[in-house]
Amino acid sequence: MSKTFEQIVLVTGASKGIGRAIAIELGQKERLVYVNFQSDEKGALETCKLIKKNGGHAKSIQFDVSDAALSEKAVKSLLDTHGKVDILVNNAGIRNDKLMAWMQEADWKNVLDTNLASFFNVSKLIVKNMITKRFGRIINISSTAGQVGNAGQVNYSAAKAGLIGATKALAKEIARRNITVNAVSPGFIDTGMLGGMPIDEIKKMIPCARLGTVEEVSSLVGFLCSNEASYITGQVIGVNGGVA
Repeated sequence: MSKTFEQIVLVTGASKGIGRAIAIELGQKERLVYVNFQSDEKGALETCKLIKKNGGHAKSIQFDVSDAALSEKAVKSLLDTHGKVDILVNNAGIRNDKLMAWMQEADWKNVLDTNLASFFNVSKLIVKNMITKRFGRIINISSTAGQVGNAGQVNYSAAKAGLIGATKALAKEIARRNITVNAVSPGFIDTGMLGGMPIDEIKKMIPCARLGTVEEVSSLVGFLCSNEASYITGQVIGVNGGVA
């Protein structure tokens, strides 16, 4: 007989970095965590391995969150299999930094599609299901770039700011159904996403004088998914060392 899980979890972009840490944090024994990836299957399988090592349950699931049709197909498959998704973490994201004067349309569109349109692509059917079930936790991973803006990141800042607005609006739409929607806004976290950035100069900008860790982000996500956080919704919570 197949095991019945108390909660079904989907974390997008969970093959490495913050997404991997979140998937591990949420990989408790009564949950089944789906680890989404687009191309890094090896990384996704490693995330699953780490969850199972801690006594949890995990499966990898491949689809491109920027593609509406593929996202809908994947989410529908999860809902058909389990009847629900209790926790959704919209984490998938990319950077393509350029000054706007030299930014091409593709540079804009690719970042907006992956970081913002994906929220709609992945969340829509899940939100409908959560409304029916009268329970849900949705966490959107934004960025301080979406709150204060970063030079060279007009596309990324716009996408992350849009995610904050979407978080606040959706939270108001579905709060009465026992569904919370919050945004976690990391600052400079020690991951591969910082590749090419002047780390020593960045540290001088941070009141805490250091980069954040993925575990400092994932522990907050874990709390926001808990029963203890059921009265917290529509919020943007920073993990940024005092930058914003």
